[in-house]
Amino acid sequence: MEQSATMQDDDVIDGHHAVHYVNRVGWLRAAVLGANDGIVSTASLLTGIAASGASSQTVLLSGIAALVAGAMSMAAGEYVSVSAQSDTERADLAKEKKALAQQPHVEWQELRDIYVDRGLTAELAGQVATQLMNADALAAHARDELGISEISTARPIQAALTSAATFSVGAIAPVLAAVANPSHAIAVVAVTSLLCLALLGYVGARLGGGGMARSVARVVFWGVFAMLATSAVGKIFGAAI
Repeated sequence: MEQSATMQDDDVIDGHHAVHYVNRVGWLRAAVLGANDGIVSTASLLTGIAASGASSQTVLLSGIAALVAGAMSMAAGEYVSVSAQSDTERADLAKEKKALAQQPHVEWQELRDIYVDRGLTAELAGQVATQLMNADALAAHARDELGISEISTARPIQAALTSAATFSVGAIAPVLAAVANPSHAIAVVAVTSLLCLALLGYVGARLGGGGMARSVARVVFWGVFAMLATSAVGKIFGAAI
């Protein structure tokens, strides 16, 4: 009984249901993507240029340029891609609204059949479909037929701003590391970036409810791979990089 009560307490906060991790998926995806790309792309560029034998000033200017260009690119890319998703959602909702106006009984049958497939009896599914359509037919079909909900709705501006901001935060770490010790830029950038990637994996796992070890390992692995690859290119092609 004590265990059951504890579990209930953990699931409810101040008399309300706890906020689940999926509620964070919209901004968390953009934040992790932006920060990870900021760290990896900037650190990889800096190690590649440093490995080519370029001057400290060139390395620093390249890092700053990468930060600004990357943040703008992330913002534009997220806005365009998420806007395309938003356009598709609006088009589907418009079609569904038209169908509800022209053939409400057919739409009711579709909703009923969805609930039957999920395990309800046909009678109960029909009652549920009727009540939900009476309350808000479009919302019911958007959620259960199209899979569009408040949680998953595309938010282009939020995604763009989040990605740009987190890219900048991620990119500034390797740039500052290169400034702090330009004579050993490759080593300090690599170490700083890997520590930041490990922290990012940890924070992402905490916010998203995922496994800590797996989250940290995958971001660190790809960070190491990217920096090794660009360092090799810098070594091979020299200052021409």
